[in-house]
Amino acid sequence: MIKITADSTCDLSPAILSDFNISLMPLSILVEDQAFRDGVDITPADIFRYVDEDNKTCKTAAVNHYEYERFFADLSPQFSAIIHVCIGSGFSSCYQNACIAAQNFSNVYVVDSNNLSSGSGHIVLDAALMAKDNMQAPEILNRLAEYIPKVDASFVIDRLDYLHKGGRCSGLEALGAKLLNIKPCIEVIGGQMKVGKKYRGSFERCLENYVKDKLSNCQQEIDYSRIFITHSPCNPSTVQKVKEAIQRYGDFKEIIETDAGCTISSHCGPNTLGILFKRLTPKTKIV
Repeated sequence: MIKITADSTCDLSPAILSDFNISLMPLSILVEDQAFRDGVDITPADIFRYVDEDNKTCKTAAVNHYEYERFFADLSPQFSAIIHVCIGSGFSSCYQNACIAAQNFSNVYVVDSNNLSSGSGHIVLDAALMAKDNMQAPEILNRLAEYIPKVDASFVIDRLDYLHKGGRCSGLEALGAKLLNIKPCIEVIGGQMKVGKKYRGSFERCLENYVKDKLSNCQQEIDYSRIFITHSPCNPSTVQKVKEAIQRYGDFKEIIETDAGCTISSHCGPNTLGILFKRLTPKTKIV
């Protein structure tokens, strides 16, 4: 039997994790001088409280190779193979550390998702589905290598103060975005985050235009098997409008809503929402 594991950053729902027996390796969230485990002893709501009410700084820290080694050592004897999907190596040293740990096990394989959040979640879920179909590890790994470049991951961010506090944008940019009511789209291209289109207006209006831009301009290139709506967190009525917009522009077999975990939340703050799907060909540019 093949076991699928992943970094906590994959942002899959508890139901999916339970249904496919997927185990997570939590990243660390650093709040000032305290360390917490993502999704274990800290939640996005905790992060928002620390930042907005207590004016504390929250940062993420990669899993070190000793932690991965203990994680793999517990699982390795129980399964014929372990396939572990990491947050993209362009965002964290998790992949490098997991590879170092995996050298001590003959049946542990580490996959660089080249993505984050449910962009990685697509790869984790695909791996779990193939394992459930009793595919062998080499075939699963080969197919994942084909799927990874085809993931289309992006988010629209309502406020830039969290990016500013994390050193990812200047105070001037954050202030300008607030004054002009600008909501930037952040896209993953080639394993790196890039700033895409900048929307202007209410968050709901920006999201509707974002969904239209993402889905109506490349309909022949989209894999309509599955799309994630991942958010941190948004008003249910806002999420419902996004679902309705998706249904207008694309006939997806599955629309799966998931909550963004602590990593996305600590960097982007509340009211961040993305639609994440796969293409039929690799994503090579901002759309």
